[in-house]
Amino acid sequence: MYMMFNRVIVWFRNDLRVHDNAPLFNAVQKAKEVIPVYCFDPRNFSKMELGLEKTGNFRAKFLLEAVTDLSQNLRSLNGDLLLLKGKPEERLVDLALQIHADAIFFSEEVTSEEKEVEFKLEQHAWKQGIKTSSYWQSTLFHIQDLPFPIMQTPEVFTQFRKECEKFGKIQKPLPVPKRIPFPKEKFETIELPKLSTFGLKEPVKSTRSVLEFVGGETEGLGRLQAYFWERDQLKNYKETRNGLLGPDYSSKFSPWLAIGCLSPRIIYEEVKRYEKEREKNQSTYWLIFELIWRDYFRFISKKHGNKIFQLTGIKYKVEKYSRNESLFWKWAKGETGIPFIDANMRELNNSGFMSNRGRQNVASFLVNDLGMDWRWGAMYFESMLIDYDVCSNWGNWMYVAGVGNDPKDDRYFNTLRQAKNYDKKGEYIRHWIPELAAIPGFDIHQPFELPPSTLKGYGISLGVTYPHPLVKLKAWI
Repeated sequence: MYMMFNRVIVWFRNDLRVHDNAPLFNAVQKAKEVIPVYCFDPRNFSKMELGLEKTGNFRAKFLLEAVTDLSQNLRSLNGDLLLLKGKPEERLVDLALQIHADAIFFSEEVTSEEKEVEFKLEQHAWKQGIKTSSYWQSTLFHIQDLPFPIMQTPEVFTQFRKECEKFGKIQKPLPVPKRIPFPKEKFETIELPKLSTFGLKEPVKSTRSVLEFVGGETEGLGRLQAYFWERDQLKNYKETRNGLLGPDYSSKFSPWLAIGCLSPRIIYEEVKRYEKEREKNQSTYWLIFELIWRDYFRFISKKHGNKIFQLTGIKYKVEKYSRNESLFWKWAKGETGIPFIDANMRELNNSGFMSNRGRQNVASFLVNDLGMDWRWGAMYFESMLIDYDVCSNWGNWMYVAGVGNDPKDDRYFNTLRQAKNYDKKGEYIRHWIPELAAIPGFDIHQPFELPPSTLKGYGISLGVTYPHPLVKLKAWI
C-alpha cells in the first residue's frame, strides 16, 4: 500500500477511544508511523465567572481515568500515548518539528474555544510545512450525510429528526486498527497529571450516587454491555428513563459519550443488534431518539455559533434577570428550602451526575422561579457535571430559559407537580435529604406547608435543621 505520510501525529481530543475513531483509523491507513498524543490544555482547568472551575473534580478525575485507559488500549495495539501539557496549537507543532512528523490528524469540534485552537494549530502547522487533517466524528449522523446544509439545519427538533430519519444515513462504525505502527524510538512525554496538578481535590465518593462512573473506553463499553445485554434494561428504557434512583432507570452513557469513550454509532449498532436478537419496541427506538437529540444540539450549535452562549440565545429574546449571588449560591448548594430542587442539587454536588428530569426542574427553578441569569446555571453545570457536553448543556439551558429554538415559549416546570409525578412517595428526597426522612408520604416535598408543631414531632425546625423556602409560588398550588 502506498503511504502518503512517513509519520503522523494523532491528536486525541473528545474522542478517547480506539473504536470508530476516524483520525486514528485514517492515520494507520495513510502513514508508515503513527504517534498518538493527548495534550492537557491549562485553559480547560482555569476559573470562570463566580470563581467556578471550568472543569470540576468529578469530570477531571473521569478524564484522567479515560486518558489512562486510552493509553492501555493503544499499547495493546502496539502503540502508545504521548502526554503533553500546554496550548495544543503550540505544543503539537513543536512536537511535530522535533520528531519530524509530516502531518497532524484530529477530530473536529463545534464551539468557539475549540475551533479557535483548531484554526491556530492549522496556521502554525502550515507555516512550518506540516499538513493537518480534521475529521468529523462526534455525531450519529455524519455532517456530510445530513439531508440539508448546516446553515439550513431545521430550527425545530421534530423537523430535524424527521428529515434525518427519512433522508439521512448512518455510517457503520470504523473498526479498531489491527496494529498501530508506532516508532521504536523513545519520545519525551510527561507523567499523567494528578488532580492536584490542576488545583483540584479528590472528589469524596458518595455511597448515595446512582452509579460509580469510571472514565475510559473499557468502562464505557462495559456499561453498554451491562445495560443492554447483562441486565437487559434497554427494553424498558422509555418507561424508566424519567426515574431518579438506581443505576438502571436510564442508560447513563452520557459521561462516556461526552469525551468520546463511546461512539454514538457503536451504541446505534448495538441497539440494532438488540432489536434483531432480543426485542424491538418503543424503548429501543427511544434510545436512538435521544442520540438524535444529541446530534440536534451539536448541529444547531455549529449553525448558530457563539449565540448559544449569549443571554438572548438564538432567539434574540431579552428577558429581565437577576444576578443575585447570594440567591444563586443557595440554589447551587441545594439550600433553597424546596426539597425536590435541593435533593437534585445535592446529587449533582456529591456525584457529578443528575437525572435529565432533575436538570430540567432545577434549571426552570433558577430561571423562572428565582429570575436568575440562565448562563450562571449553565456555567455551574459546566463545572460540576461529569457528563458535561458543551452543545447539549448550553442548548438545554437555552431551551428552559425560552431563548432557544423551542416552538413553545414557556418551558415552566411546576416543581411540586413534577415531584408528585416523579417522586410521589418522596423516596428520592429521603435518599438525598435524610434530615427530612421522618416526614411521611408526599408531605416530605412540602415541609413548609406543615405546622411547626408537626415538624417538631419529626425533629425538624425550618430555618434551623432545613431552610425556609426561598420562594413559595401560587403556581404550585
